[in-house]
Amino acid sequence: MNQDQSLKYGMFLMPIHNPAKSKSQCYDEDLELISLCEQWGFEEAWVGEHHTSSYKNIVMPEIFLGKAFGLTKKIRLGPAPVCLQFHNPAQVACRLAFLDHLSKGRLNLCFGAGAVDSDLEMHAVDPKNSGAMVAESIDMILKLWSEQPPQEIKGNFWNYRLKDTVIPEMGTGVVPRPLQLPHPPIAMPCMRRGSGTVRLAGTRGFQPFSHHMLHREVLKNHWETYLEGAQRSGRQALLKDWKVALNIFVADSTSEARHLARNNTVCWQINYILELTNRYAGELGLFHRNPGMNDTDCNLDYFMNEVVIAGNPIEVTRQILQLREEVGPFGTLVLVAHDWDDKKRHIHSLELFTQEVIPALN
Repeated sequence: MNQDQSLKYGMFLMPIHNPAKSKSQCYDEDLELISLCEQWGFEEAWVGEHHTSSYKNIVMPEIFLGKAFGLTKKIRLGPAPVCLQFHNPAQVACRLAFLDHLSKGRLNLCFGAGAVDSDLEMHAVDPKNSGAMVAESIDMILKLWSEQPPQEIKGNFWNYRLKDTVIPEMGTGVVPRPLQLPHPPIAMPCMRRGSGTVRLAGTRGFQPFSHHMLHREVLKNHWETYLEGAQRSGRQALLKDWKVALNIFVADSTSEARHLARNNTVCWQINYILELTNRYAGELGLFHRNPGMNDTDCNLDYFMNEVVIAGNPIEVTRQILQLREEVGPFGTLVLVAHDWDDKKRHIHSLELFTQEVIPALN
């Protein structure tokens, strides 16, 4: 491959926290982590949206990011994703444009459907409609950002009208546009093998953002699927646009790193997601290395041996280089944040990553 192989770094805060902690402590730790990421030179950080979870407890990422933008100066921040089926597209377009101006153009975007079924129930959304709702919402948002009123848009899930009250000389009937024109960079979450969302991202020229618990065989499929979508629309797919989230833990020795990761919130978080996915979906096929894998083999041993990257700086560097060689030189490595059950060890892991792994990779 002759594309740019340089690597950027980001942080993804779903976040999954211990519900025994107070929410204010969780939010303070998340904000501290984002500030540290800026100090360490990370280019971006992402925050999830979840409405009905005591573990994933950031309800409206835009509000959280408003404070995070005020505490930072350079790092780009974004919601990952904005769960579009829960919001009127006009509201999303207006508030994201507003946030982009507040951030002085440091806003990144990720549009998707989210992953908590109780959120769907609360918003009375049929899961079968989520994908179509996300696609329709994206079309409406981009249209609102690219065309001037008067406008009328009729969709299957939302209608939009701004015609009769448009008075240009009085400044009414104006839809705000982002500071970054035509819009901030847009990513889409990539999860399932052969996903229509991955193909849509390629078709639309959005950045693919691969989930953190996926085997490299699934990651390979993500890029193949994204490439198919890009080719259908005559677009060039750039590996530098591909974001891959990874569970990484670094310690002074590889044996220590693997022991700690297996017994701290790295594997606690994986176990939680596995249990939640199994209760909702009844199967774990999303995380299988291939279609022939059994759910019983989709366990902590599998994740520690084939998905999680844990080791000393030399071993972690080796595994990341090997991964990029196998799946392609993706452009941004997005580390997954883990709840600080032992803050000192988690910070030490990130310091080793930034001080020793990043220089070795670069």
